[in-house]
Amino acid sequence: MAKLRRFAPLLLLAVIGTVGCRIDMHVQPRYNPLAKSDFFPDKRAARPLIEGTVARGDQRADDYFYTGKAGNNDGEDMPFPVTQEVLQRGRTRYDIYCSPCHSRVGDGNGVIPARGFSRTPPSYHIERLRKAPIGYFFDVATNGYGIMLSYSAQVSVRDRWCIAAYIRALQLSQHATSADIPAGQMIPSKAPEFMEPGTGATLPQIMPSAKAGKAETE
Repeated sequence: MAKLRRFAPLLLLAVIGTVGCRIDMHVQPRYNPLAKSDFFPDKRAARPLIEGTVARGDQRADDYFYTGKAGNNDGEDMPFPVTQEVLQRGRTRYDIYCSPCHSRVGDGNGVIPARGFSRTPPSYHIERLRKAPIGYFFDVATNGYGIMLSYSAQVSVRDRWCIAAYIRALQLSQHATSADIPAGQMIPSKAPEFMEPGTGATLPQIMPSAKAGKAETE
């Protein structure tokens, strides 16, 4: 009993110290987002970035790559070279995210319109969209258009460009002439379906390389 009395003050101090730390950890000085602050002259708790701050991981220095715009106009060129791999990637992303409405061949007769959706997407093969700059398709995928919502949350920036390149390949597949096919690469079958297994059609035969624009920054 005497020993307990001797250590009682120490136990009491330990309990008080623990309680004090818990209060400090639970009730910390802070500001709610966009709250008022009397500490700063402009009364804003949210502080602007310090001048000269360098972005980490997502600087977005290449404006064309992220917007598809040249000034206020849709861009005419791909921001990176179009290769077989780029078009194959564009095809897989297109089949996942675009074909349910636009169909595998881009004529607008996908599964969703066929099941009674009120509006059918326009065919990529109409004259207006055949003449549209490639940046237009990237912009629509990024920001949406009409009843189509933005796909920027589902599809990465590079994949949106790959899809745009693949859409251009779809258009060329339906309207290319024999003069568009490089020498020695004539498609053997008379009218093959684009990119269907066993037809002999390959991407280089119907999609010429796009101009190499600005280097990709991502």
